[in-house]
Amino acid sequence: QLQLVESGGGLMQPGGSLRLSCAASGFTLDYYAIGWFRQAPGKEREGVSCISRSGGSTYYADSVKGRFTISRDNAKNTVYLQMNSLKPEDTAVYYCAADSITTVQPMCEGVHVDYWGKGTLVTVSS
Repeated sequence: QLQLVESGGGLMQPGGSLRLSCAASGFTLDYYAIGWFRQAPGKEREGVSCISRSGGSTYYADSVKGRFTISRDNAKNTVYLQMNSLKPEDTAVYYCAADSITTVQPMCEGVHVDYWGKGTLVTVSS
């Protein structure tokens, strides 16, 4: 069974940090670009950050540039999203996605995704 499983979400105060992980089972992430998306209550899902198969190319939404860092460890079949300087507006369900066709910016713009995880909730509040 092909699965993406997110972990690392939780409650954090503004200004704090969290690291999300996305682990794949049933397939190898080496052949996929990976993205992190989020959906806040009452809002559409948006692309946060995406990374190419090799890790050599990345894309960030303007709202997270300079605060979030995406990385991948293909040996561990896992992708990470380090989130620093968290703000209340970062509160959302964060989803991991994998795609074998598109490059990072089109993927983050929602052009095509092969697989989705079920999401992990991040709440930023004092």
